[in-house]
Amino acid sequence: MSDAAVASRLRGNRLRTAGRLQEYGVYLAVAVLLLFNLLFTANFMSAANFRTQLLQAAPVCIVALGMALVIGTEGVDLSVGAVMSLSAALIPLYLGYGVVPAIVLALVAGLAAGVFNGFLVAYVGIQPIVATLALLVGGRGLALVIAHGQLVEVHDPAFLALGSDDLLGIPVSVLVAAVLSVLVGLMVRRTTFGRRLVAIGGNRAASTLAGLPVRRVLLGVYAVCGLFAGVAGVLATARLAASDPADVGLLMELSAITAVVVGGTPLNGGRVRIFGTVMGALLMQLVRATLIKHNLPDSTAQMIQAAIIIIAVYTGRERASR
Repeated sequence: MSDAAVASRLRGNRLRTAGRLQEYGVYLAVAVLLLFNLLFTANFMSAANFRTQLLQAAPVCIVALGMALVIGTEGVDLSVGAVMSLSAALIPLYLGYGVVPAIVLALVAGLAAGVFNGFLVAYVGIQPIVATLALLVGGRGLALVIAHGQLVEVHDPAFLALGSDDLLGIPVSVLVAAVLSVLVGLMVRRTTFGRRLVAIGGNRAASTLAGLPVRRVLLGVYAVCGLFAGVAGVLATARLAASDPADVGLLMELSAITAVVVGGTPLNGGRVRIFGTVMGALLMQLVRATLIKHNLPDSTAQMIQAAIIIIAVYTGRERASR
């Protein structure tokens, strides 16, 4: 066999391995972490611990669902953590009018932030990373101004039930994340909007020439991402029983992007994997929980997340060059 044939064969094997890692790597990683904790972490497999892990993973999952749609269009939203903070800051101001008005206003704020990002990207033509970076800085700053830079405790029992109560034996926030996952999955696979989203991410110029409403789709995608960040902000505030604009959603963009990329959605768009994104969010939570239970600082988890992103992007690049 010639050297060229050997090199071609080795390259083919490497590309197939990269493809399998992108497709199934997140499931293998979750299984390995679960096995490790089963063997080496005391009380990790208890029902109470599983409930805690799911509660903590739910906001990440919700934000990652919106991020997956954005990345599917070859974009990115760096403002999701700041949008969570902004929604959280508004809740104590309006709880006096009732739980429903407070939640609605928090969600409207998230939706408005997403529309603002989408307008800058779709109609003004600003690069997504630059457009959303502006709100990353300004959104949290506005949240701190609204809350006067202070943590505000929340005591409304009906609102706190969102973060502590169960429905049909499932925590409310986990149920919300599950319902949104199903809805987003159906939207991507079964609706015209979802097919247009994937087409635009695959080739925006060709989509424009084909007459697809590229701007409207992009605006809708960023609006959904902002709305989901608002939902996550509401649930995080209910779970913590406090609105802390300085901490709510901090570094959420890193966790969400990692969950999406590890779940198999490529950064160059054209594909959205919803179930993989959900498993990616669970993986991020398991990584953090495992390190904490073994007395390692949270900063270590952040470094591991960064390493995971590099590995996931590399395998995706290898596959794309196939």
